[in-house]
Amino acid sequence: PNLSLKSGTSSTGIRTSFLLERVAHHQLVYPPSKTKGENVWFLSPFRKETTPSLKIDTNRNLWYDFGEGAGGKSVLDFVIRLKNCSVKEALENLKNDTFSFHQQEIKITETNCYSILKMHGIKNAHLIAYLRARKINLEFAQQFCVEIHYALNIEKEYYGIGFKNNTGGFEVRNKFFKGCLGSKSITTICNDSDVVSLFESWSDFLSYLTLKKETPKEDFIILNSTSLVKKAIELLARYSEIKVFFDNDEAGDRATNLVLESTKNTSSDIRVHYKNHNDLNEYLVKKKLIG
Repeated sequence: PNLSLKSGTSSTGIRTSFLLERVAHHQLVYPPSKTKGENVWFLSPFRKETTPSLKIDTNRNLWYDFGEGAGGKSVLDFVIRLKNCSVKEALENLKNDTFSFHQQEIKITETNCYSILKMHGIKNAHLIAYLRARKINLEFAQQFCVEIHYALNIEKEYYGIGFKNNTGGFEVRNKFFKGCLGSKSITTICNDSDVVSLFESWSDFLSYLTLKKETPKEDFIILNSTSLVKKAIELLARYSEIKVFFDNDEAGDRATNLVLESTKNTSSDIRVHYKNHNDLNEYLVKKKLIG
């Protein structure tokens, strides 16, 4: 099937006007690193980098990766390169709007000149839709998260779901963006319990509450990054039971092993209950009985 660069609808039923920019927003760190006229620059998803080298021409739907010296003439080229898939698979991804590229996380510190404009309960329809898509109970999200609005370098306003860590920084998420405002740290939630549950992310933590349909009488530690697992381990000596809910990937394996080795007989790897899924949230999303 032909995917035209012109505005309108292709033979696959995919709207092509500004489609490439939309795909880029799904796949890459958002907000864009730089915008100049009709050109939008992103950190390339094809490698780790600190200087954006991927240019999107939003008018002509063209993309060019200066780091590789290569580009494409359509959104289809972009998805095929990104997903390493066939034309048929790329078209199916576009039609279903199913994107699973793991974003590079961006850390926004004071050197980036960010400012928090306002915070309040989660009201934005797009953020609520994001939570619903991940099957997270809205009441639990309202209890532990906020809607946060911020600006970067005195530019336009952005917003996302904010989850506060122990140093006052915020993990920020929306459909397009994954990052941290301020200092990166773990988050501890204490309920005077001798049982503690450990999670990699706030979405897994809230998925656990959603599955339980309550907040169990437990303490909780959310790493916000597996690189911070040793900070969590420092807090575990006083617990008689430690439950580990990390991801089913290499980083999750390493973090889980560190916890198990450090706490001997008091810890258990709960991942056996969602071993066929990437993480607890994916298990929740695919669990048919959860509304």
